[in-house]
Amino acid sequence: MFGKKKEQSVETNGIVYRRAKTWRVALAGCSSGIGMCFYVLLGLASYVANEGYGIATAVVGIILTATRILDGVTDPIIAIIIDKMNTRFGKIRILMVAGWLIESLAVLIMYCWASGKGHGIVLFVLLYCLYVIGYTMCNVTAQIVPAMLTNDPKQRPMVGVWSTAYNYLVPMILNIVITVILLPKYGNVYSVEMLAASCIVCVAVSGVGLLLCSIAVSDIDKPENFVGVASKKKAEPVKVKDMWELVKSNRALQTFIVAASSDKIASQTASQAVVTTMLFGIIIGNMQLGTILSVIGMLPSIIFAFIGAKYAGKHGNKEAMVTWTYVCITVAAVLVVLFIFIDPTLIATTLPMMIVYVLLTLVLNGAKMCVTMSSNAMMADIIDYELDRSGKFIPAAVTGTYSFIDKLVSSFSAAIATGLVALIGYRHTMPQPTDPSTPAIFWMTMSMYFGLPLIGWVCTLCAMRETPLSKEKMEEVQKSIQEKKQAEVEKVIEEMK
Repeated sequence: MFGKKKEQSVETNGIVYRRAKTWRVALAGCSSGIGMCFYVLLGLASYVANEGYGIATAVVGIILTATRILDGVTDPIIAIIIDKMNTRFGKIRILMVAGWLIESLAVLIMYCWASGKGHGIVLFVLLYCLYVIGYTMCNVTAQIVPAMLTNDPKQRPMVGVWSTAYNYLVPMILNIVITVILLPKYGNVYSVEMLAASCIVCVAVSGVGLLLCSIAVSDIDKPENFVGVASKKKAEPVKVKDMWELVKSNRALQTFIVAASSDKIASQTASQAVVTTMLFGIIIGNMQLGTILSVIGMLPSIIFAFIGAKYAGKHGNKEAMVTWTYVCITVAAVLVVLFIFIDPTLIATTLPMMIVYVLLTLVLNGAKMCVTMSSNAMMADIIDYELDRSGKFIPAAVTGTYSFIDKLVSSFSAAIATGLVALIGYRHTMPQPTDPSTPAIFWMTMSMYFGLPLIGWVCTLCAMRETPLSKEKMEEVQKSIQEKKQAEVEKVIEEMK
């Protein structure tokens, strides 16, 4: 379709970097969009469990936490399979398609074909577990794509830009469709029919993303691209002990886990449907308008991702994460003060407050994008750091190890959200946009929507003080990898004489 062209490369400071075509970078970012489609859909899991399967709110939180832990356990298992597997057709596309088929089948049964038909907790749990297996297979495979595309420190942040753009644009668009179009169509209630319609939309969009990503990685999804630099004629298969060694000895991965996991549990708790319903539907008082205003504050903030990429390319991913995390903390604190000292319903009814809210949301979302973009690029750096440290190119093991710990920690996000709303009276029902606002709802929403992310960002700053992945260190790593690969080539040539 696009023709076969040789891999691009560029030399900087004596280091030859591998680069990817811009269109491949753009389409490969769709791998993030696929995951976000299911992320948005499963954000409604507490509603489908309650409405479609008759499961109590508190029990839903326990189930989602347990299945999230299962999600984490499957990560290292799938990661080992990925790093061991290497067919003549590659492995990225095969595993992503297989994973997508499994997770799509699971959610279609869960939301469309079995919901509201008298089935109970057992079927819901089984379907959720099936979804977890498919999601893990697709997601862990997708996480190795950035490291495969390029190792150029100036291009890696741009890979992060595209991934970040999809991470924000896809859920933004889907949330608009769900809250502005589908929700009013079904009486402003999260009914079984409304949830089924949401499922069909999310699965369809994810399928388009899968097709585009598969096209993008076709040039790099080849067996010869999955080799390390160890000085052995035959690479050893990846084992569980390799993953333990990663956690024990890779300082860069250790600090990244602390930074990213703390942010993840906070952001996932804040983005739970029960929390956003309380903020936009109950406190601001207009679910549709509140969602639209947040989207208006999101769209221009994508520009920040490009600014952040330029900054990261110049100063390194570590400094970029620290700088933009400080911005997040500052703006979030200002938003909390705003909600405390004004009547929040003014955001939906008066133009001045609406503008202030949108502008602050724009800056906060922009800073979050820059943190996410730097985080994505740093994961690719960690894969190369491990390649230099151990001589093993095990991208799936690195991402799988991180995902395992990350999901164990963030698995409590749904339980935290449902557990906390249960404390303010929602024990057997879920918050609805038509519920009246109370002080308990207000302070609980502020704590979950702003307070938890603030704690996560402080943890990020502490972790980044200890990470070795400065810009200068990554230049040393790439130079060392290049020298080791060249030494292996020369050794093979010498043995052939």
